[in-house]
Amino acid sequence: MWIVSAAYFTIGFFNIVFAWLGMICMIIPLIIAATRGSKTWCNNYCGRGQLFMHLGNTLGMTRRKLAPRWLSSHWFRNTFLIFFMFFFIQMLVFTIMVAKGTRELHETIHLLWTFDVPWHWAYPVAVEPWVAQFAFGLYGIMLTSLIVGVILTIIYRPRTWCTFCPMGNMTQMICKAKNK
Repeated sequence: MWIVSAAYFTIGFFNIVFAWLGMICMIIPLIIAATRGSKTWCNNYCGRGQLFMHLGNTLGMTRRKLAPRWLSSHWFRNTFLIFFMFFFIQMLVFTIMVAKGTRELHETIHLLWTFDVPWHWAYPVAVEPWVAQFAFGLYGIMLTSLIVGVILTIIYRPRTWCTFCPMGNMTQMICKAKNK
């Protein structure tokens, strides 16, 4: 699955519409957690987690240092989930505004929650502007989390990102509620 994750970022670099495939990585873990009450996706299938393991263990791109405990703390995971949801909702609002014609399509990705990076070369096909706007937003979120995860893999251990991943946190909350 790490190859699928790497392919997602490569294809999205050249054609932003493929960024929509990232929704699979957001929906499937929630469905599995809700129906089975388990984190099967995170533990066995998550391409991003496998990519971090490949970079760290196979390619040796890690210091294997313990991450600070606060990264896996309950308050940090939940605060980061709220932070993530803010940007996801903002992305949805911008998409709706483009669909309504109250905002123009921005051919940029919002990187590291701060920078708007031009990404116009990745819009080679004619689709509805709102479709492209959603794709630019989602790709920015996915690329930001990839960059943060790679940096954490190098500094600490592979899958350090997984300790506070918003999708992992949401699936854990669903599993706890389902298994009560």
